[in-house]
Amino acid sequence: MRRTRRTWSWTFDLPPEELWPVLADTNRFNEAMGLPPYALEETPQPNGTVLRRGKGKAAGFTLEWEEKPYEWIHGRHFRQARTFTKGPFRRFGPVFDLEPDGAGGSKVSYALEWEPLTLMGRLFGKRLAEQAGAVVGKRILEAVAFAKGERPTFFELPAPELPEGARERAAAMAGEIDRGPYGNGLGGRLADVVLTGMASDLAHLKPKLLARQFQVAVRPAVEACLAGVRAGLLTMKWDLLCTNCRGPKLSASALSELPRGAHCPSCNIDYDRDFEKNVELSFAPAPTVRPILAGGFCLSGPMATPHVAVQLLLAPGERRSVEVDLPAGSYRLRTLHPGAFVDVEHDGRSPFPGLRVTAMGVEASDPGVFANDAGFEVAALIEDRTWTREALTAPEVISLQAFRDLFAAATLRPGDEAGVSQVALLFSDLQGSTALYERVGDAQAYNMVRDHFALLAGIVRDHDGAVVKTIGDAVMASFGDPANAVRAALAMQAAIASHELVLKLGVHVGPSVVVTLNDRLDYFGSTVNMAARLQGQSAGGDIVLSRAVADDPAVKSVLASVPTREESVALKGFTQPVRFVRTLSDN
Repeated sequence: MRRTRRTWSWTFDLPPEELWPVLADTNRFNEAMGLPPYALEETPQPNGTVLRRGKGKAAGFTLEWEEKPYEWIHGRHFRQARTFTKGPFRRFGPVFDLEPDGAGGSKVSYALEWEPLTLMGRLFGKRLAEQAGAVVGKRILEAVAFAKGERPTFFELPAPELPEGARERAAAMAGEIDRGPYGNGLGGRLADVVLTGMASDLAHLKPKLLARQFQVAVRPAVEACLAGVRAGLLTMKWDLLCTNCRGPKLSASALSELPRGAHCPSCNIDYDRDFEKNVELSFAPAPTVRPILAGGFCLSGPMATPHVAVQLLLAPGERRSVEVDLPAGSYRLRTLHPGAFVDVEHDGRSPFPGLRVTAMGVEASDPGVFANDAGFEVAALIEDRTWTREALTAPEVISLQAFRDLFAAATLRPGDEAGVSQVALLFSDLQGSTALYERVGDAQAYNMVRDHFALLAGIVRDHDGAVVKTIGDAVMASFGDPANAVRAALAMQAAIASHELVLKLGVHVGPSVVVTLNDRLDYFGSTVNMAARLQGQSAGGDIVLSRAVADDPAVKSVLASVPTREESVALKGFTQPVRFVRTLSDN
């Protein structure tokens, strides 16, 4: 029986780049249409590809199908088809097109294509398409209204089914969050998200996206989520993201349970843990408040892998011309299954190279041409090699005071370690603390030192850092951003002056190794040693900064109005004299 197509069209006064993120979010759309979450059986094939089979029921029919990879060109087009082995259709799937209308708006086209397998499929297909199209049309209008800021949520959805007493429990937990030091007044809003949000968002709740939704800075949102775990509203998951599809293929509830690598059945690859890139902390509702069913509503749509700009499904021997217009950046040409790949540094002006797929992988070819000479069906793609900034990475988490306070027992497994390419470390020490005890007496001096620790810890937190440990009268603190470390150091010197104390400070930035020492997460390596040695060069009331810190562009801006002097010194453990910058008092 022949293939049939039904098309709906709209024109909107928003450009394609503003519509694509909401209209291409197939996971949200499928949930909004009332489709159930599903999982696929993924079977590796001898040629390296993966056969994806699904089962389910719809409109009284028992369905079995092969799920083909989505095809898309970012900002312009996507399509997908299921090939059925049981049910009334041979094929069924959507086709979506988005193009400028020439007046600053967009033309949107949505189509459903189906090929009946049986007479029932022929009779039922048109009615099913009309029903599905009407629902999609309604949801498209809602999503566009959300993109225009005319509604607070993507879709108007019925209230989810909740366990008995869930709202009361959530309200009590929200109160507990707000009573703690890290709730930031967000407990009620966080509970509302858990009770009313879409399941597709809540399965892997990302604090950075939540911060955007709440219109607050990232740190308060992260702190509120961490406080939500302690209150029982949320659970936390350390996700080990696949380096290809960047999906969370393995999750652990504790850092100590996170392995050094995993296997992604969707990409059919083994991949290693990179503490800095593919270890992400996400959250989910506690089951007693809002159980979330396993599986996804759409497992491979364009917004599921937003780093992929182009993905095409090519039949054996197929050649397809594609207009590829990408901004300057670092890209990779590869197939969805394992194989050779090509990295491209694109200047944004030259024609972007095409690709040719062989049995071994991908080769670069003439611009705009996608060719499959592999001898079997393949999905070929162009991906952006930069990692999303929406992920809350492990180094960011362990450099937050809230995490170290609320989850002090969070450690790596014995003998495990993790490298980070950059951490800014601040060391402080009180000058003349021994003389202080003799001058004012043990009790008063102890209270002054204790108050100084609390003062410094508050400043560290305010600048998105964490106190790693205290050693005698000294503090070691970590920051993800060297500019924040310098701002914190300046704030410390300004605040400590009124406490009749003199503070010595040193700051250095560089790579380090995260280890477990004395049952806490700590840093180890030459960056730690350098930061400690620089603090030893402080005369008190000043800040000693390594050249690596002082040369950071953001730090230069912070120090623009601060008097400084360049110096160098021979330090124990370092073969060459070390150059550094010392801040000077205005007096």
